[in-house]
Amino acid sequence: MGSFSVALSGLDADSAALDIVSNNLANVNTTGYKDSSSSFYNLLSASVGGGSLQIGGGVSATQSETNFSQGSIQVSGGAFDGAIQGNGFFVVRDTAGDTLYTRAGNFQLDANGNLVTATGQHVQGWTAVNGTLTTNGAIGNITIPSDSLHQPTATQNFTTSLNLAANGVMGTSTGTFSAPIQVIDSLGETHTLTINFTMTAANTWSYAVTIPGQDLTAGTAGTPSQLATGTLTFDSNGNLTSPAPPGQISISATGLSDGATDLSMNWNLYNSNGGASITQFAQPSALSGTSQDGVAAAEVTQVSLTNGGSIVAQYSDGTQQVIGQLAMASVANPESLISVGQNNYEVGSDTSTPVVGDPGTGGRGTIIGGALESSNVDIAKEFTNLIVYQQGYEANSKVVSTLDELTQVLLNIKQ
Repeated sequence: MGSFSVALSGLDADSAALDIVSNNLANVNTTGYKDSSSSFYNLLSASVGGGSLQIGGGVSATQSETNFSQGSIQVSGGAFDGAIQGNGFFVVRDTAGDTLYTRAGNFQLDANGNLVTATGQHVQGWTAVNGTLTTNGAIGNITIPSDSLHQPTATQNFTTSLNLAANGVMGTSTGTFSAPIQVIDSLGETHTLTINFTMTAANTWSYAVTIPGQDLTAGTAGTPSQLATGTLTFDSNGNLTSPAPPGQISISATGLSDGATDLSMNWNLYNSNGGASITQFAQPSALSGTSQDGVAAAEVTQVSLTNGGSIVAQYSDGTQQVIGQLAMASVANPESLISVGQNNYEVGSDTSTPVVGDPGTGGRGTIIGGALESSNVDIAKEFTNLIVYQQGYEANSKVVSTLDELTQVLLNIKQ
């Protein structure tokens, strides 16, 4: 009657395999889902005559193996969606404090500004502190600051790119030129400085930097207050020769009317490569560009996850700031991870220690912002397996019915 057990083991194995196929098909649209496959192992019931006769004992209980092949990347447009391209896992932490791993990057913010998964686990990484982000420390919950304002920074350096007309005539409009430059104080207030150039001799121009009088407590409304004066000298090729490099002109504005800290700035006449930003060629005087390093107060207009796993805040003044970074974990043998549901995995007894770090380093894949990784379930393969396991189940059930007929014959011998 041992044959009944052999056939029954086949029925159990095929039934479990059908459960695995059913689960794969049920998760065909689950973000980041990795399909499982069935593994069968034969059993030996007895070995007779030194192994010349081996009687099989059926098939072992079905084991499942997870396939961590890459799923297709689909653009989602979600502000905090992220897809992993390559190896690795997002690191999350549940309410019990346990560390889990997932490929599903459909993240969102909770009521406290924490970045969480769709099922409520906290996404792990690094959060900027006082505007500075470092990924060398321990990972933790990623929290989006509730402060919607960008702290202003006073201007310390500014540059003007312009040309002064070499063919200008002293005492006429062609021998003068004015260039405005906006700077920012410690309160985020904008002030417009004006640099007035006047030709005083061939290849020589004087300059005077002014600020509106009403911007200073000691100034007079409607009358510009002078902050700095000097002279620029050019050679016969129109190149600036004096001031010589580095050519930094100190400009200070004290006693600002809005109560901000006094402005102390450098007007940089040369770029980082040593080239002058002011020339004198036989072209009309013109300003081609200005730059300054101050930052005005601005409101957050959008926060989103970008390529590489950085969380970037965009402000109303057009500036951006990285306020967080997602961590990624690499696992040398991901097939040993144990699925705990909700798209999450935990380490198993034989799982190598996950190594956490920045995306794109240490064999970890990259993160694509605004996208999600689809399930890697192959429907055609699953339907084929469905047919194979169904036929196997029918074959084993046929063995059971045949054995039942033989048993009935045996019981009828006495009759």
